[in-house]
Amino acid sequence: MSAPRVGIIAIGQSAFQRRRDDASYPDLVREAVNEALIGAQLELDDIEAIVYSLSPDAMVGIGNAERLGVDAVGGRGKRFLRINTGGATGISSVAAAYYHIAAGACDVVMTAGADKVGECGDSQTVLNKIWDPTYERPLPLGTITMLAMSGIRYADKYGMSEEDMARVVVKNRLHASLNPKAHLRQEVSVDEVMASRYISWPIKLMDCCPQSSGGGAMVLASEKYIKQNRLDAVWITGVGHCSETYYLGDRMGRGFTADHADAYALKHSFDRAYKMAGITDPVKQVDVAELYAPFSNTEYHSIEAAGLADLGGAVAGVNEGRFSIGGAIPVNPSGGVLCTNAIAVTAMIRVAEIALQVSGRAGTHQVKGAKLGIASGNGGDHQFFGTMVVEA
Repeated sequence: MSAPRVGIIAIGQSAFQRRRDDASYPDLVREAVNEALIGAQLELDDIEAIVYSLSPDAMVGIGNAERLGVDAVGGRGKRFLRINTGGATGISSVAAAYYHIAAGACDVVMTAGADKVGECGDSQTVLNKIWDPTYERPLPLGTITMLAMSGIRYADKYGMSEEDMARVVVKNRLHASLNPKAHLRQEVSVDEVMASRYISWPIKLMDCCPQSSGGGAMVLASEKYIKQNRLDAVWITGVGHCSETYYLGDRMGRGFTADHADAYALKHSFDRAYKMAGITDPVKQVDVAELYAPFSNTEYHSIEAAGLADLGGAVAGVNEGRFSIGGAIPVNPSGGVLCTNAIAVTAMIRVAEIALQVSGRAGTHQVKGAKLGIASGNGGDHQFFGTMVVEA
């Protein structure tokens, strides 16, 4: 028995920036919500349930910060669920909205959230507290050093250079220059990336995602509701999740995991989403991808985990233009996480951007002829992975 079809009928994004001094936290949520409601031609009263996408409370500065968003999303008197899986929060929230509908509990569900990462001080002081305080934090192990270690291992295993990392930045900045919603929209050269200061070798400043402020929202609906109301929609045909172990030392080629160079759990998540969607050959069937890659080196193992290149093959693909707009399978045509990162909704925007692409509404960064796309989100200490397939 096949799962009930769930469609995306509208999305909303605020303009992402370093700071939004003109808007409070609820204002940012409402900006995205209003845009989504206009796109869906619905009112708040038409929404049956809210899935609230919220990263760690410390990013907002108050405890249980979802309480601040209830009115902004019209959640009074409705089902209300807060989700937090770190960087994967946004795609986990879309999945939770999907499950509400697929289970038959609701016909129309909205997921929404916002973040002011650029206004919370140094987000790394918040994020670095996720590590085990006895064995790992004194290393020091943090969100950047963890993925710098992955980059070193990938370079050793597959021959990636720092210039190869820089080419990912150049590609995504070029894509972001076409996207009016993106935070970092200025094009850069390989030389400029290479000249930026080291944060944690081999990761330089321009190899890192920004700290962005902004909001996102999506409205999902059942096939029955969409047909009854004659609405336009794109369809979520595959959903997958997979978790890694907590301790980084347990990921060094033992048991479940293959190698810290590779995103093995992400691959499992994609395998599950592909099986659900009936995808047997991603290279031939996927038209466009929005992959969660907060550092330039992580885009390589994400491409490979998605089955768009063999292990170690993504470097050549980027260098040849295969994953650029105009190439065979454009990856992160929005500019991706490297150019916009409001953590609570970053992974949601990956799904939203794919919805725009396969509906032909991505504007100046549209991938010609895109009909099937994939999205991913990573959270925790590169621990929680979510994936989706979206089709026209």
